Amino acid sequence: MNVIPMAPEHLDALAALERACFPRPWSREALAEELENPTACFLVAAEGDRVLGYGGMHCAAGECYVDNIAVDPACRRQGVGTALVTALREAARARGGEFLSLEVRPSNTGAVALYTGLGFQSVGRRKNFYTQPVEDALLLTLGLKEEEALC
Repeated sequence: MNVIPMAPEHLDALAALERACFPRPWSREALAEELENPTACFLVAAEGDRVLGYGGMHCAAGECYVDNIAVDPACRRQGVGTALVTALREAARARGGEFLSLEVRPSNTGAVALYTGLGFQSVGRRKNFYTQPVEDALLLTLGLKEEEALC
């Protein structure tokens, strides 16, 4: 598996992955817009031509925010999510990020375990953040200073 920058040839597969993973998926057009966004960093986990997953974030003023992590349901629990989050963490550091934040559904226990296992800490809750179904979001943050690095 390789983690590589998102490119135009990935857009169809990523839009399909969005539809498979989320009740309110990003469109192909929304993903394409991120290719031109200087604050965006979207990465794809792939084996050859097969897309296994992707992750995207935006960085500005020292803050990096993970928009999405999506892994093909057939590829979960095989290290794809870990590889994507790790690559985003390193990209955030390279962009001068001081911390990396994200929201996750508390009911998404696999994702919560992934993030906390990589050192993210719960710093709050966003009431009724999600719809379909309505659910709070856990707000998780990871410090990116070298002394806080996991490796």
